[in-house]
Amino acid sequence: MTAALRIGNASGFYGDRFDALREMLTGGELDVLTGDYLAELTMLILARDRLKDPSAGYARTFPRQLEECLGLAHERGVKIVTNAGGLNPAGLADAVRELAGRLGIPVRVAHVEGDDLTARHPGSLAAHAYLGGFGIAACLREGADVVVTGRVTDAALVTGPAAAHFGWANTEYDRLAGAVVAGHVLECGTQATGGNYAFFGERPPGDLLRPGFPLAELHEDGGSVITKHPGTGGFVDVGTVTAQLLYETGGARYAGPDVTARLDTVRLTREGPDRVRIDGVRGEAPPPTLKTGLNRLGGFRNEVVFVLTGLDIEAKAGLVKEQMGDALAKSPPAEVRWELARTDRADAGTEESASALLRLVVRDPRQEAVGRVLSGAAVELALASYPGFHVVAPPGKGSAYGVFEDVYVPQGDVEHVAVLHDGRRIPVDAPHDTAVLDDVPESALPEPLPPGPTRRAPLGLLAGARSGDKGGNANVGVWVRSDDAWRWLAHELTVERLRELIPEAAGLPVTRHVLPRLRALNFLVEGILGEGVAAQARFDPQAKALGEWLRSRHLDIPEVLL
Repeated sequence: MTAALRIGNASGFYGDRFDALREMLTGGELDVLTGDYLAELTMLILARDRLKDPSAGYARTFPRQLEECLGLAHERGVKIVTNAGGLNPAGLADAVRELAGRLGIPVRVAHVEGDDLTARHPGSLAAHAYLGGFGIAACLREGADVVVTGRVTDAALVTGPAAAHFGWANTEYDRLAGAVVAGHVLECGTQATGGNYAFFGERPPGDLLRPGFPLAELHEDGGSVITKHPGTGGFVDVGTVTAQLLYETGGARYAGPDVTARLDTVRLTREGPDRVRIDGVRGEAPPPTLKTGLNRLGGFRNEVVFVLTGLDIEAKAGLVKEQMGDALAKSPPAEVRWELARTDRADAGTEESASALLRLVVRDPRQEAVGRVLSGAAVELALASYPGFHVVAPPGKGSAYGVFEDVYVPQGDVEHVAVLHDGRRIPVDAPHDTAVLDDVPESALPEPLPPGPTRRAPLGLLAGARSGDKGGNANVGVWVRSDDAWRWLAHELTVERLRELIPEAAGLPVTRHVLPRLRALNFLVEGILGEGVAAQARFDPQAKALGEWLRSRHLDIPEVLL
């Protein structure tokens, strides 16, 4: 089949807009509707759900969304593909079948399994391999109307339907890579249609109130057009697609279980209002291993936030730190961390804007080491510390926190299986051809701008950015919108300059990747998030705003660019 395949997205995370499923089914033509519900933190949340109830472990909002939309999808011939199965895809598939039977809608429900490797990793709450799209493809080729998966790569929700529709073999790397890129743009929903966009201030406010969800018109050669339904909010342009392409990626090689997509070959072209064409994407054989995400309990965490108001902020902070230090020394937690956020302003017109926040976080394998000791010590200072003493909230007994880490297993060690509506089980072969990932040599840089007058100004006047997390690491993608700006950025924003602008990165490994076709640099900062989002090692534990902090930093920018 050669007609364009219209694949939409209705969820970028567990908790995304509830009405999106209906909006996408009623807003325009679709062939496939996908929903991405899983993130590293979500897997931990679902694992803790399953500890309380073995029948749980999937996104419970999905059946409620489907209850009012399954009939619409059936009437319009739209296939639904989702990873909402989480840790229990078979359980969610059964729930969807029960729902369909109760509503009298004749749909065939299949699911994909094999990602669950928890039994191989004692001590983990959840250990799941990131599967590719060919299990989804097998389900669709056998007539499934709804396909439920567990942990697959986010892009697999697009590569699977594309491979089924166009009949791609698992060695058609350029086509698969094109679908991976389209899938990566769609996976975070409205981030492709103006959500969380660096240059949002250039748009009329009404454009951003309720962005529509994106869709891709995917072609047989792997090329695609990113767009949205007519009349929906938000916007699609080269900038929004560039931003999402850089989100949570690393170097030029974007590896997945089906194919390694070369991000340095991606070409973006504005085709019309709210239409951006993606073509030129090259693919290579996938790596021989599958990424597996391990979630485990890391210990217990507690915190207290002291409010420091008015004068002598540093002295007040010093006093309470010394007082708390004496108390904590009696039963010292394994980790003690202080952060002073100077949110105060001089001669402030409100008490809140005259106040700074001093945050104390403690961690330990023992709950008692972060509970009573911390809460008792903090409360006992109520009348014996700095003037104006109070806290945002009294500390509790401490709560468990999770740790995420990656391990890798050979592709052939994972039993990837498509389980059909009639109970048949179709094994999905691992790729025969694989290639160990090597770094791509840095692309040649453009000629630098000639010397000229500069002005001290925020980087964000010129550059957009988007950042995110991968375990304990963060990536920051930075792009510009003109060739001259690229000539300056490529030479100015080095690893050393990034470390100056983001002091937290000063002692950490930082790798810079150059993507000239996107006029973009992508930085990987290793270890800045500690043991991952669930450990909450940092004020912004998923590095969502790390790029915006970078954009706010000042540099000497050529006046000709401003």
